[in-house]
Amino acid sequence: MSDLAVEDLTVEQVKAGLEDGTILLVDVREPNELAAEGIPGAVGFPLSMFDPSALPDPAGKRLVFSCRSGRRSVIASKAAQAAGLPYGAHMAGGILAWKAAGFDTESG
Repeated sequence: MSDLAVEDLTVEQVKAGLEDGTILLVDVREPNELAAEGIPGAVGFPLSMFDPSALPDPAGKRLVFSCRSGRRSVIASKAAQAAGLPYGAHMAGGILAWKAAGFDTESG
């Protein structure tokens, strides 16, 4: 899977995409993490149970992965690409960067 490229999107790019309806954010953190805190509008899809064929249909939006720090979202993107899906973007820095930018989160 090392030949698969993953595009880094900034938290600002992702926030803008969530606000204008062009991005579907898929959070691959685990259920306990998702329950504690998440990004408004993100869809939970834990990496431990990751099944590319079960990913939500982005319905014309760009599907972007996120996690805590940006490591697991890269793994998820590469796994989706390996399964033949065109989901090659993740939110660099994860929810940590999102919060560092001062953006709102919600408790699950």
